[in-house]
Amino acid sequence: MIIGDHRIEIIPDTEFRLDGGAMFGVVPRVLWEKVCPPDEYNRIRMNMNCVFIDNGKEKILIETGIGEKWSEKQTAMYGIERKRSFAESLLQITGCRPEDISIVVNTHLHFDHAGGNTVLDGDIARPQFPNARYLVSRAEFEHAQNPHERDRASYLPENWEPMHATGQLELMPESYEAVNGLNVQQVRGHSETMQTWKLSSGGKTVYGFADLIPMKHHLPMAWVAGFDLYPTETLAFKKEILPQAVEEHWLCLFYHDLVDPLCCLNYLDNRIKPIIIEHL
Repeated sequence: MIIGDHRIEIIPDTEFRLDGGAMFGVVPRVLWEKVCPPDEYNRIRMNMNCVFIDNGKEKILIETGIGEKWSEKQTAMYGIERKRSFAESLLQITGCRPEDISIVVNTHLHFDHAGGNTVLDGDIARPQFPNARYLVSRAEFEHAQNPHERDRASYLPENWEPMHATGQLELMPESYEAVNGLNVQQVRGHSETMQTWKLSSGGKTVYGFADLIPMKHHLPMAWVAGFDLYPTETLAFKKEILPQAVEEHWLCLFYHDLVDPLCCLNYLDNRIKPIIIEHL
């Protein structure tokens, strides 16, 4: 897909599973199970849709998925069903190898967004993208270094410490421009320091909600993940951003969707609904 001067590709990482009740918060199971049928452990199927951007000068990855450093027990716990490595998916979809990536943007450092930052070399984690600058907000990095009980399990130091050691990790402000037209902005809701991203080029806009609206099923205003530390602020964000996305005809990226993660939005029966575009 071409947006202005940018080539964009979606790199699905791998299917995994999380508790459905946690993903839909106060929404009763009798409602959410209609759109996300759970397994026998109450887990729903999701993916991680990383974004590749080539602007002719930089080859950029936004998010790196869940990674491949999991034990057999952890793989079973999260229902990880990896069919191929992230590097294989990257090559097949984009023609690029990990060493070709020049910038990695992490909206936050939760393991399902930053797990692919590193790979194992024997028992040691090393940067998967050896020539890349890894961009993460200073506030998120500082929180990851000292998480509290509510989100401690989401932060695994092996996903950022190797780049900190090599000098590849660059700590960014709350809002910044990664490259011309690609803006990253902190939005409080899912956590205090998570960021969203927006690419604007050639009169078009692509917007990544990260975990504030993780799937198309979270478009209804009250459907807010139980993982969110500030759910009322997530709700306020949705009330502001979704009408704007409709009005300005944004392409929207739903990071955890299994199918068709990139779509437009429009009103249907006074509700905002996804509009799947066949040929992006």
